[in-house]
Formats: sequence, C-alpha cells, structure tokens
Amino acid sequence: MKKIISSSIALTLCLLGLKSTIAQPLKVDGVSSKVKTSLNLYSFNKVLTVDKSATLENIIDYSASAGFDAIDITAYFFPGYPNIPSDEYINKIKKRAFLLGLDISGTGVKNDFTNPDPKKRAEDIQLVKNWIDVAEKLGAPVIRVFSGPIPKGYENKRDVVEKYLIEALTECAKYGEKKGVLVGVQNHGDFLQTADQVIRVVKGVNSKWFGTIVDTGYFLTKDPYQDIAKVMPYAVNFQVKESPFGPRSPIRTDLNKLLQIVKESGYRGYLPIETLEIKGEPRPVPDIPYDAYKKVPPFLKDLKTAINKVYQ
Repeated sequence: MKKIISSSIALTLCLLGLKSTIAQPLKVDGVSSKVKTSLNLYSFNKVLTVDKSATLENIIDYSASAGFDAIDITAYFFPGYPNIPSDEYINKIKKRAFLLGLDISGTGVKNDFTNPDPKKRAEDIQLVKNWIDVAEKLGAPVIRVFSGPIPKGYENKRDVVEKYLIEALTECAKYGEKKGVLVGVQNHGDFLQTADQVIRVVKGVNSKWFGTIVDTGYFLTKDPYQDIAKVMPYAVNFQVKESPFGPRSPIRTDLNKLLQIVKESGYRGYLPIETLEIKGEPRPVPDIPYDAYKKVPPFLKDLKTAINKVYQ
C-alpha cells in the first residue's frame, strides 16, 4: 500500500513538472509531456490599468474566444490591489473562467525581496502570503514573484543580497506549502539575470513547493536558450516572450527550439505568453502603436503551431 501511495505522489509531482529532489526531475517512462497555452493578462496591462477601456472580465472573455487553455491573472488587475479582493469577487472570477473552459494557471504580485530594509521585505512577504491565499481560493497552482533589483551600493555584495532573497522566498514557500500553492521566482533582468543565479537561489530555498518561472525573454546572456534549458528542472511555470533578447530586439523567439527544450526536459504544465508594450527607444517597429488585440493572436497561433510540430 505504501508503495502504491508513494508512486501516486511521484506521478502527481511529475505531472506538475516538479522533482523528487531539488536536483533531479522525475521521469515517467512511456508518458508524453503535455503542455497547455495560457495568456498572461499583463499583455493587456494598457487597456486594464492605463486607458481602462476593458475590465478583467472582458479580458477573460477575450482569452476564451481567442482559444487559450488558461489565463494567468496578474494580481494588480484585481480591484483594490494590493488589498485582497472579497471572496465574492474571487468566486465570481473563478466561476467565469470555469464556465468559459479556462484554467487559471497562476497569478503574481509585485514585490522586492532584495531591499536591504528588513521592514520593507517583511511587508512584501506578507503581500505574497496574502495573495497565496487568493491563489488558493482561485484554484491557481502557482504564484509568481520577483527577486528585486540590485540595491544601490550593493553591486559588489551579491552574497548579502542573495541571503535576503533566499530568506524571504523560503518563508513564502513554507506558507505556499501549507496552502497548496507553488511559489515561483521569475528571472526578470534584475537580481536574477542568468540560469546559474536562479539555480543558486532555488537550491538555497530548497523546497519542493518552490521553483522558477522561466521568463524566456529576460536571461541577459549571449545564448538565452542555454539558460532556459539549464533551469528547466526547476520550472513551475513560464513567461513566453516574443524575443529571447528583450522586447526591443527584432529577433523573434524560435518557438520550435524552445518547445524542443521544454519537451526534452519533461516539463508538463502551462506556457503563458506575454506581449509587451515597448516604451522608449530603440523599437523594432517604431511606427506601429502597441495593440494587444493585434499582437496576441498571431503569437498564440505561432505557439500552437510549434506545440503541434514538436509534440506530434
């Protein structure tokens, strides 16, 4: 009986793209990796928070009509953020997504765990815990957090800042475990810029309820695909971007290459896409204003084409 239960748990963790240990992913012979598409709603940040021409409900409806499997609802799009929404509103959003056939693949907050001020870090730890509670109620399996920037004056003190970061993430992961919500840190070109930096933090936290959100557009290295492959054993979710070299680069992501890396890793989970408004210069196409309604559909189509080709 114990052996059967153990095998069941191992299979469940593998289906989530997790590991039996921090360093080694589980493998299930004869089972193909499965991935699903998702829309990170930050793609619609402009219409949701700037000109406010759309509501969260509008974009959920759009996601279903566009053909996504899931949505990743960034927390700032809930009314009253950073305060948590009412259970009534959470249930309303959860029901709407369900009736439209959409999973809720994750949510995320804006935090800074590299801040030298322990009071500020404690406030952000509580922020993450509050939204872990929301994620639990939504049925979202993962909450996305940031590391934070390198603080001024700490450029040559990475070990000190890393300690701040690991301590904060460890506390969040412990709370996430209690609530059944994975905590994932996103490489965002801030304190975490390379695969090695991400892996040091993941190993420092050392929790099966903690991993990395693989941001395909924010490894600040010569070959981001190598970094993506390197962090895949620790992946709990994604941010699939249009370019591996940042939003201002005209070089498009090779989705076939990316999906091959994902498949070979054994990751089974969501692939949320995120398109971004480019502010400042240079711009790949300077004369065309950003319009998520025009940017998202072709990117989703390209992702689905790559999935079908690589997983055929």
